[in-house]
Amino acid sequence: MARVKEIMAKEIRLDKYLAEMGQGTRSQIKEMARKGRISVDGIPEKKPERKIDPACNQVELDGRIIEYAKYEYYLLNKPQGVVSATEDSRYETVISLIRDRKRDDLFPVGRLDIDTEGLLLITNDGDLAHQLLSPKKHVDKVYFARVDGELPADAKNRMKEGLEISEGILTLPADLEILNYGQNRASSEIRLTIREGKFHQVKRMFEVLGCSVVYLKRLSMGSLTLDETLEPGQYRLLTEEEIGELKSHGKERKA
Repeated sequence: MARVKEIMAKEIRLDKYLAEMGQGTRSQIKEMARKGRISVDGIPEKKPERKIDPACNQVELDGRIIEYAKYEYYLLNKPQGVVSATEDSRYETVISLIRDRKRDDLFPVGRLDIDTEGLLLITNDGDLAHQLLSPKKHVDKVYFARVDGELPADAKNRMKEGLEISEGILTLPADLEILNYGQNRASSEIRLTIREGKFHQVKRMFEVLGCSVVYLKRLSMGSLTLDETLEPGQYRLLTEEEIGELKSHGKERKA
């Protein structure tokens, strides 16, 4: 009986299979089936409610093989000028950059401001997203920034203690590394590690120190590090190893 339940758990309706792969709505797929446009294992299938096993059955629509992916994981080097959203009426979205995606339910894990570049995880795995974004997990996020204004001498200590970025809102301890200074220390390049993701947090933290961020790039999130071979706007699938490390990292972090 347990074996039967396991097999049945792997099966899904044909219309759900095609809908999840972005091939249309349930009603549209029903009409496609009625017209004989869908086949399973080479045989036309007119019953969209039929249960199939994505691992065993081959589904075709108009002669095209429609491969199934329960989850997709993409590492995107987000460029400036693109918003971290699934849809937007004014700007191009990070989802629109993933042009060869199979699924239609992808979303960015967290967000980067429109003028911020760097690592962004795109997936449809809600459990993993929760593990990485939950305030209780304190997952490290590392940024590179160029900062205008002279950093105070106690900047590192103040970051370590936490900053009040607005009334009653205190950041968790953060690690500041100063990579180099500009002329007369009027600017600097830094690496900052934070463990939360408040709105405009990095920019607001430096504003508290009397400085302004003029360039911001995320380098890593948890165990996932930006692939420097990717130009802004480019992406790639995560490896199985990277997916496993991310899931393990999210589970291991404690409040």
